[in-house]
Amino acid sequence: MHRLAFLLTACLVFVLWAGTPHAETEQGESGQPVPRFVSLRADEVNLRTGPGSRYPVEWVYQRRNMPVEIVAEFDVWRKIRDWQGTEGWVNKAMLSSRRTVLMTGEVRPLRRDRSPASTAVARVEPGVIARVLKCEETWCKVETGGYEGWILKTESWGIRAEERLE
Repeated sequence: MHRLAFLLTACLVFVLWAGTPHAETEQGESGQPVPRFVSLRADEVNLRTGPGSRYPVEWVYQRRNMPVEIVAEFDVWRKIRDWQGTEGWVNKAMLSSRRTVLMTGEVRPLRRDRSPASTAVARVEPGVIARVLKCEETWCKVETGGYEGWILKTESWGIRAEERLE
């Protein structure tokens, strides 16, 4: 009887573990990791309820270069998630591998160097999109509005805490 209880408990633990989202990435149909961040290629991108043009358009993004996260792949369709958690399907032709971030929180300084004490070269409002030039341990060098500088990864959406970009 104890052995049966142990086996049932082990099975329950496995089922709960398997149903829990994990931080690791998997390889999608494209051979690229999933999840991964990309950006919108066009000024207008249709977000559909399913992976195909026969599915209704649920939302139209009107923000070129906005970062989105690919969370699934099917044929030429990519399921994306935006910074607010909205999910839907877009054709891969509407996505770019160019890395961008969306500034979050409050007005933030764009710093000359990777230091909280460094001089600000500009102040960046929430919602501003910046092109990622490179990312190190906790800082990313970005460009927006003709200014280049450093931000903390935690001040934006579109880059993972553990990601490094050259």
